[in-house]
Amino acid sequence: MRAKSKATVLTAAGAALAAVGIAIAPLASSADQPVGATPAEIPAGYYDAAAGKTGPELHSALHGIIGNGEHLTYDEVWEALKVTDADPANAANVVLIYSGTTMPADNNGGGQDQWNREHTWAQSHGDFGTSPGPGTDLFHLRPCEVGVNSTRGNLDFDEGGEEVPEAPGNFVDEDSFEPRDAIKGDIARGVMYMAVRYDGDDGFADLEPNDQVGNDSAPFMGKLSVLLAWHTADPPDASEQARNDMVFDQFQHNRNPFIDHPEYADAIW
Repeated sequence: MRAKSKATVLTAAGAALAAVGIAIAPLASSADQPVGATPAEIPAGYYDAAAGKTGPELHSALHGIIGNGEHLTYDEVWEALKVTDADPANAANVVLIYSGTTMPADNNGGGQDQWNREHTWAQSHGDFGTSPGPGTDLFHLRPCEVGVNSTRGNLDFDEGGEEVPEAPGNFVDEDSFEPRDAIKGDIARGVMYMAVRYDGDDGFADLEPNDQVGNDSAPFMGKLSVLLAWHTADPPDASEQARNDMVFDQFQHNRNPFIDHPEYADAIW
């Protein structure tokens, strides 16, 4: 177990330099920004059917809005992630979700020195495999080092554990995985999207978040109270909004409502 802290010293130092007119380059967090990061551009009227609704009614309305998105094949996911998760400093690389480092985009596969497709909503939590549908949905699939992906496995999300050596800032114990602070909200919004998008009416399991860990093969992901706290503490930024736009414009043609309207999370759960 460990105590957590933010990099407040570096932030304060940057602010002091800026105050006297000295520009500083962004730190490694720049690797978290996809190419062409811009604020979200929500199509006019996209969420009209959700206006004024809360609870199950809002859940149902959002499912209707985003449920007509297209499905990629599992092979097509490789190429899509090379676009949605490209390194802005080098478009030939992808940003790895848990470590925040980059790797050549073409170095994808199953080897220990490669990256593969991490299902943040673990495949076994609903037994959906890799056929088109939840197993290929870009809103929860992200590039990840093979070894770190294996460490996370099908664990639920919660706080605590020992630091992951290959991905500092991430922590793991016997029944949960905690991602680094910079992506906590991203992970939470991906989980919430999956719960609204896949509602049991399309041949797949009814995916739902719950407030426990150790869900294993049940169609649930936890821990909801922690995910909601992460969603609040790490709100959507321009990087995440731009990725949302890319998935909508170039691939699935649906959106993650919790990126566009963070208030929907508390309104439902």
